[in-house]
Amino acid sequence: MELPAGPVLFDMDGVLVDSETYWNRFESEWVFETAVTAGSPAHAEVTGMPFREIYDYLDSEYGTTVTKPAFLAKYEERAETLYADDVTLTPGTQALFDDLREAGRAVGIVSSSPRAWIDTVRERFELDPLDLVVSADDIDAPGKPEPDIYEYAAAELGVTPAECIVVEDSQNGIAAAVRAGAFTVAYRSTHNTELDLSQADTVVDTPDALCALLCG
Repeated sequence: MELPAGPVLFDMDGVLVDSETYWNRFESEWVFETAVTAGSPAHAEVTGMPFREIYDYLDSEYGTTVTKPAFLAKYEERAETLYADDVTLTPGTQALFDDLREAGRAVGIVSSSPRAWIDTVRERFELDPLDLVVSADDIDAPGKPEPDIYEYAAAELGVTPAECIVVEDSQNGIAAAVRAGAFTVAYRSTHNTELDLSQADTVVDTPDALCALLCG
């Protein structure tokens, strides 16, 4: 399989750290149980979206029982300990970043999370230096599954999306990367074992397989 020779852009949640396990639990216990008026949303519907847009989506599709400020405040409250204490780094991430840098590739994080959450992960797990960090906060456009965030990231690096490799775990994130025209790698882990990830160009299911694909 021939991969583009350009930058490698990583989603954060569910790829670099196991945060989706905790967010899924939060959604099951509060968002879907308390904040949604009716119906049974699936985690896949909202995973990968900016959390501010999750409220708009749920309010439109299912109705909500809380105001948007109250909804966002609950997410912010949970995020404080989730990223500072709960999540763990995907095994081999730091070595993978080092190998990619040694191979001359730019390495970046492109995430729907606010920059403050990304910075907590970067600092806690010593992921710098990075060539690019893009948060949903940085673009005045819709978040994933729309392609804008990956188009913006590529432009910031002076390349086209087609020259980039994107590593994603959610259907919304994969859709964003594919729509942008990037070579898209789906990373399957414990939180997305049942999802159809076939929209991606290829699927890997272990850190070693991801490393072999990107550095092999």
